[in-house]
Amino acid sequence: MLHGSPAVTASGMGLAAKETSMKHIIAVLLENEPGALSRVVALFSARGYNIESLTVATTEDPSLSRMTIVTTGSDEVIEQITKHLNRLIDVVKVVDLTEGQFTERELMLIKVRAVGKEREEMKRMADIFRGHIVDVTEKSYTIELTGDTSKLDAFIVAIDRTAILETVRTGTSGIGRGERILRA
Repeated sequence: MLHGSPAVTASGMGLAAKETSMKHIIAVLLENEPGALSRVVALFSARGYNIESLTVATTEDPSLSRMTIVTTGSDEVIEQITKHLNRLIDVVKVVDLTEGQFTERELMLIKVRAVGKEREEMKRMADIFRGHIVDVTEKSYTIELTGDTSKLDAFIVAIDRTAILETVRTGTSGIGRGERILRA
């Protein structure tokens, strides 16, 4: 999903003007060293900040990792988080992706009951949400879906909750659009 355009409510006010606490996606470039992840998590824990989603992987440079943190807070809280992150020795660069245009994606694998009439219905729902059936047994399908968090949540709402056997989600990954690049 493309982000960065100001959202407007029916009253014409921007959503940011009505909300004091908003979701932020923070991208962190850090040294790929033992303990770097635990220091970032400890920083959040010590200050009472919540991590809603966390993804980490090595970048094209094997000495660096990219961490994507989804958290919620006011602009002041996010500014404090960013300052604290920048003070960590392993951190090379911090960017709040929500300050500009960005693209976010999340991957979900969801195992659903698929017997009898449910089989065709689950296949239809996977197609509607542009998912892929990646595993088939006599009694279940495992469906792979990618998109923003709201798309994955909508799929869960759209299917019969009693059909859900297991769900696993990667958490959000985000990247700036255009010339916005997170590099050392």
